[in-house]
Amino acid sequence: MIRSWLWLMVRRGLNQRDLCAMHSMLSTVFFTYAFLLCSSLLCCFARDTITFAGSSISNDGGETLVSAGKKFELGFFTPEQSSVYESYVGIWYYRSNPRIVVWVANRDRPLLDDGAGLAVTDDGNLKILDKNGDPFWSTALQSTSKPGNRLAKLLDSGNLVFGDSNTLLTTILWQSFEHPTDTFLSGMKMSGNLKLTSWKSQVDPKEGNFTFQLDGEKNQFVIVNDYIKHWTSGESSDYFSSERLPDGIVYFLSNFTRSVPNSKSSRTTTRSPSNYNNTRIRLDVKGELQYWNFDVYTNWSLQWFEPRDKCTVFNACGNFGSCNLYNMLACRCLPGFEPISQENWRNGDFSGGCIRSAAVCGKNDTFLSLKMMRVGQPDTSFVVEDEKQCRDECLNKCQCRAHSFVKGEVNMRRDRQPSDNICLIWMDDLKDLQEEYSYGGPDLFVRVTIADIESKAKSCEPCGINVIPYPLSTGSDCGDPMYFSFYCDNSTGKLSFKTHNGTYNVTTINQDRRTFVIQEKDVDDCNASTRGQIRKFNTSFSFKTDASKRWCDTVAENFISNVSSQGLVEIDIGWAPPPEPVCSSSSDCDDWPNSTCNVTGNGTARCLCNSNFWWDRMALNCVQVVDGQAGGSSRKKKPLSLIVGVTIASVIVLSSIFLYLCIFMRKKAKRRESQQNTERNAALLYGTEKRVKSLIDAEEFKEEDKKGIDVPFFDLDSILAATDYFSEANKLGRGGFGPVYKGKFPGGQEIAIKRLSSVSGQGLEEFKNEVILIARLQHRNLVRLVGYSIKGDEKILLYEYMPNKSLDSFIFD
Repeated sequence: MIRSWLWLMVRRGLNQRDLCAMHSMLSTVFFTYAFLLCSSLLCCFARDTITFAGSSISNDGGETLVSAGKKFELGFFTPEQSSVYESYVGIWYYRSNPRIVVWVANRDRPLLDDGAGLAVTDDGNLKILDKNGDPFWSTALQSTSKPGNRLAKLLDSGNLVFGDSNTLLTTILWQSFEHPTDTFLSGMKMSGNLKLTSWKSQVDPKEGNFTFQLDGEKNQFVIVNDYIKHWTSGESSDYFSSERLPDGIVYFLSNFTRSVPNSKSSRTTTRSPSNYNNTRIRLDVKGELQYWNFDVYTNWSLQWFEPRDKCTVFNACGNFGSCNLYNMLACRCLPGFEPISQENWRNGDFSGGCIRSAAVCGKNDTFLSLKMMRVGQPDTSFVVEDEKQCRDECLNKCQCRAHSFVKGEVNMRRDRQPSDNICLIWMDDLKDLQEEYSYGGPDLFVRVTIADIESKAKSCEPCGINVIPYPLSTGSDCGDPMYFSFYCDNSTGKLSFKTHNGTYNVTTINQDRRTFVIQEKDVDDCNASTRGQIRKFNTSFSFKTDASKRWCDTVAENFISNVSSQGLVEIDIGWAPPPEPVCSSSSDCDDWPNSTCNVTGNGTARCLCNSNFWWDRMALNCVQVVDGQAGGSSRKKKPLSLIVGVTIASVIVLSSIFLYLCIFMRKKAKRRESQQNTERNAALLYGTEKRVKSLIDAEEFKEEDKKGIDVPFFDLDSILAATDYFSEANKLGRGGFGPVYKGKFPGGQEIAIKRLSSVSGQGLEEFKNEVILIARLQHRNLVRLVGYSIKGDEKILLYEYMPNKSLDSFIFD
């Protein structure tokens, strides 16, 4: 084509020189085009290796390694939305937006400026070097004499492998899969010391507070928060079904080596290893273990996470504290227990747990039956013949906290069943308790005293974790018939409250306040437009709804339940104090001292109090009447309390009278002393005034006469020093008498100094008036005369200094 073009140029008359120049230019264009084409082709095939021979990558030009199948990318990056420049070497999904980072090399030593690189160094290690050549991260292998053979390669699995180039396929000296950060990928195996560590924050890859790893001793996976167990997957020998970790994820974490039975109860289906190539497990900054799956249509989607709620956090309510997702207040102590710190529980901190209200291990011990409970692992287990033997074994050991009986023929978990009857014993404090556990389990029997669960003789048996105090009734054989509005489902341990409106779940009962809480499915009451309004709730006259105790989503600040998300409303209901207990024979009143079974006016037989006794509805017993009034247990208590009260009142009255007299006499003495001082000062002032006036009138006001005046005398030299020789800087003003100066004595005392003007004809008269008048009128609300000075023609008066000026400056200025 070029020759045809040249031939055409010749026919147009171009000479040989022009043709040569044109040929040279075309050749240059051709080779330039060829070079650019080759360069672009090379760019399409990005490399996935780093070698010793100068093939490092730097954080200046944005160069990266890309795996052969373009699944993962390695290079320098700065976390998105980070407010500071900090550079890291990491691996992320190829072209993911936003970038999904799965591994970080120098997570705890970020680079703060450009010029760094990732390279194979002279000692045969893969290192991150800053611009000065200082290492920030290294594979930390032993030095080799042949660094030229070392090779780093990024695989399609996301694994960065490093070793000798000729043996890399068979011998890997170092790999990122053995040093993960917060992400688990297909091909890893969660065993031994391998662990995931969360980021410090969403934009900071530094090590955070949470770690995830396998607890080989107990054969379970755990999340730890600063050395405190945060979540567990449950042990494989867990008779109480532990469904926290799906079988498919267990299979994934074991690198497809763990034998997992196929079960309908499994929430994640076990698939072939190739199905996990587009999945990952990440430990979030908040301690959540998340399972993600990639789909070409939906991109990355979250399939599963734990802990999924507050109750799945390990031991969320502390020892002997039970967690319930369906109650507004998720934590409460088991019957017979109370919070270790009442203040912490009021503030929503339940981690301290509960402690027994009374000691156990005696003839009054019994067991509280709990259904559908999750609990931590037992301390011991053994084969027994029947449930009674298991109960007796626990009852005979004072250290036994609870027991459970597992029948051999019952399939308790998946397809595994014990061949014998098993007795489970808990010797330590009960931990990780949860009510209404979705996956069920054997009944749990907790050791308590009879008084903990049956406060009165006719009290109904507990329903699950709820103690039924008298007079509330769940049947005709317990409680008071007037309060027979409750139903206990013994198979689930759930308590219900029946009204004309329907049946409602009871969440808690407070015997001290005589109230209980029910849940109502009423979404409208949780709307912002209707909140605070309460529709009429129809109950019998024995119960009363508390409209001020109606909650939608008012939960403890740091403890979230599922109540509001389900549109449930919790309502506080109180019950009225009951009348005397019903009876059918005199023996029914044996448990109510000082009462007899008699028929009342409405035909109902009740244990009525004997004469001189009165039914106390609050104490629920007959109390003795003393002096026409209901008394306590003794006639002596009331006189004693009366004597003590009168004595205390008398002491208070007498002390008040004595104190008043002391104050009155003290004030009277002060007034007498003040009057005497006034008279004495008046005589003194009169004598001073008379002497000063006689001296001035006689115009013999000489220096030696100053000893006869009680006003202090100052020598002229000290005044000159205090006023800097009457300098203009210290001059405050001028009056009819003469100028006024500010002076300051060595001790720091400030004074105002009036100096008699030598040219004023009224100076002497003014001086007389000043001395006589001020000597007469010394008062706390008047300017005080400090002293005077006379020497030759100098006549000077010294007053206290007023920094805020006198009152006349505010009145007349």
